[in-house]
Amino acid sequence: MNKIQNIVIIGGSDAGISAALRIRELNPAITPTLIAADSYPNFSICGLPYYLSGEVTRWENLAHRTRQDIENAGIHLMLDHTAQAIHPGGKQLQVVDAAGTVKTVTYDKLIIATGAVSLRPKISGINHPGVFFLRWMPDCFRIDEFLKKHNSKAAQSPLTAIIIGAGYIGMEMAEGLSKRGVKVNVVEFAESVMPSVDIDFGEKIRETLIRNGITVTNNIAIEAIEKKDNQLVVKGTNKYEMTADMVLVAAGSMPNTALGQSIGINTGIKGALKVNLKMETNVPDIYAAGDCVETWQRIARSYTYLPLGTIAHKQGRIAGENALGGHKEFAGTLGTQSLKIFDQVMARTGFDENEARKAGFQPVSVDLETWDHKVYYPTAEKLYIRVTADQKTQIILGAQIMGAYKTEVSKRIDIFAAAIYHSMTIDDFSDYDLTYTPPLSSPWDPVQMAAQKLEWKIAGLSG
Repeated sequence: MNKIQNIVIIGGSDAGISAALRIRELNPAITPTLIAADSYPNFSICGLPYYLSGEVTRWENLAHRTRQDIENAGIHLMLDHTAQAIHPGGKQLQVVDAAGTVKTVTYDKLIIATGAVSLRPKISGINHPGVFFLRWMPDCFRIDEFLKKHNSKAAQSPLTAIIIGAGYIGMEMAEGLSKRGVKVNVVEFAESVMPSVDIDFGEKIRETLIRNGITVTNNIAIEAIEKKDNQLVVKGTNKYEMTADMVLVAAGSMPNTALGQSIGINTGIKGALKVNLKMETNVPDIYAAGDCVETWQRIARSYTYLPLGTIAHKQGRIAGENALGGHKEFAGTLGTQSLKIFDQVMARTGFDENEARKAGFQPVSVDLETWDHKVYYPTAEKLYIRVTADQKTQIILGAQIMGAYKTEVSKRIDIFAAAIYHSMTIDDFSDYDLTYTPPLSSPWDPVQMAAQKLEWKIAGLSG
């Protein structure tokens, strides 16, 4: 790792910045060059809904680090520069700046961290003014400008919005737009909102949305968006038709891999770049990390595509270390995620029963409804926990939890995530030495109660 190398990184979000910082940690003699297509390196993309909701009052606060912070850390920034071509033979990049000036950048090692782009479904009229996507800072600014411009209209009658897609972004923006006084309608192709959780948990989220004034329609495939006067008419299957002032398309994302594909990097699921556990591509001296690559699934021992900030940070760090000559490997993902929606939090980790069965396990699950802390202490709230294990080995495979905000749903799912990471059995899970005080938990934490209930079920006992 001591040999000084010219390391170039394409992409200024989670994976790219993590790679650059790791390089500086391990070898301060190297100044990595980071090329970003916009002016917003190291901004919290996950925080965009909270700026649009008004909870984060200044967009500048979304920066994990300012430009000056990054440069002070010893990273050379080339902002508003787009990488147009890679020439692996000569180890050169062709980049163009905002003025159209073409430049050549040389490298010894290259890290591609180009991220993902918003999925654009085949919907006629998707390019109409008033139809928005949310992925990057400019997207956020466009939505905010639209909301501010129509603020006077909203004072007379509520501004209306249709959100196409009920995944994480769709759910966060349903709350965010609602907090801005917008009347929100969510439409989803799947049978329930949040298709990444089991349907009964999705139904609980749906109830939360409706309780907070959000209209929800499922089992609809949107086919067209038409302009009518100053509004948009959204049409779909099952005779769905609704008019709104704005439309947000939140149908997911797809890896941004055109640059990597142009030089013959192998691709896999959803066109994501293929990498090994060291984040190496099949092209010598070129690594890739983050939302543009396939991800190793730790339980299934196979690759998947899962664009998450937590994964991008880890992969970028590994790519940076290995670009210096290291041998670090990515440990794999469990798909651990959480979502706050109004006064509720939904979280999941590992496999649900269907995923576990497809991976070759014999899954068995239980549900537990209990209090987040001792009920005699004021403001106890209900928690809903589902835990899944393999019937043969009793190894924990997954968990889902939903409960009120401030009931530690997110941290409790992390306990399950740690257990799954270490292939813990439900019997071992009871041995976890977890904290207890009546205002916060019980002598057996709810997560342990759920695991014990599953153990009883597998043993054929009542509990």
